[in-house]
Amino acid sequence: MKILVCVKQVPDTNEVKIDPVKGTLIRDGVPSILNPDDANALEAALQIKDQYPETVVAVLTMGPPQASYMLRECLAMGADQAYLLSDRAFGGADTCATSETIAAGIRKIGDVDVIFAGRQAIDGDTAQVGPQVAQRLGLPVVTYVQDIKIEGDMVRVQRQMEDGYEVIEVKIPCLLTCVKELNEPRYMSVGAIVDAYKKEITMWNHTDVDLDPADCGLNASPTQVFRSFTPPPKGRGEMLHGTAGEMAKDLVNRLTEKHLIG
Repeated sequence: MKILVCVKQVPDTNEVKIDPVKGTLIRDGVPSILNPDDANALEAALQIKDQYPETVVAVLTMGPPQASYMLRECLAMGADQAYLLSDRAFGGADTCATSETIAAGIRKIGDVDVIFAGRQAIDGDTAQVGPQVAQRLGLPVVTYVQDIKIEGDMVRVQRQMEDGYEVIEVKIPCLLTCVKELNEPRYMSVGAIVDAYKKEITMWNHTDVDLDPADCGLNASPTQVFRSFTPPPKGRGEMLHGTAGEMAKDLVNRLTEKHLIG
C-alpha cells in the first residue's frame, strides 16, 4: 500500500502580526511550522505503516524551497519519500489554484492508495483544499475523520460531527481529511533527524507536473484577499462593587445611560 500525505508549512500563528498600513501579514522573522492538522494526518499514515510494514508513506507539499525543512521533519517522523512542488508560477495561489497544483503532483507520483490531509491549515482555515484535490482526481472524500480502520480494499472511518460521529465506509483509493482528535503525533528521534538529511527530496516545477502557468498560482486564483487587519483591542473592563442589589442597580443605570435598555 502507498499512502500520500498532503502537508503544508505555515507561519506560527502565535507569532503572526499584520502590517497596519499595508494590511498584509508580516512574515519576516516569523517561524514556520508543520501545519498541526497535517501532523495528525501524517501520524495516521505512520500508524498504518506500523501495522503494515510494507506500506510506503510519502509526503507532498507546495511552497518555496525552504519548505524542504518541514519535509525533513516529516521524514524524521517516519515518512519514506518527500516531494516539493516549488515554482514562482505557483505563487499567490488561492485554494482553487493550490488544489490544481497538488492534484497535478499526485498524478505525477501515481499509484497512490490513500491520500491523507489535515482538516485545514491554520493560516487560512478554509478546509477546502483537501476536498478540491479529491474532486480534481475523481476520488471519494471523507472529511473530519477521527478514527480510521483499513479492511482490505475498504476504509472504515468515523466522521466527526457537532453532536457525535457517523461511520462511513469508502473504497480505496480515497482521500481523508483528519482532525486533531484522531491521534497524538509522534516525536522525532535524534537518529531519525540525522537520517532525514540523508534522504532525497524530489522537487518539481510547473513543467515537471505538466501545468500551464495560466492554470496555477495567482493567474488561476479567482479569490483575492481585499484586506487583512487586526481587530482593535477592547476597552478595559470595570469591576462593580457592593451588594448584589447595588451592583444590579448600578449596571441598569449604566446600560440606560448608553441607551442599550429603555
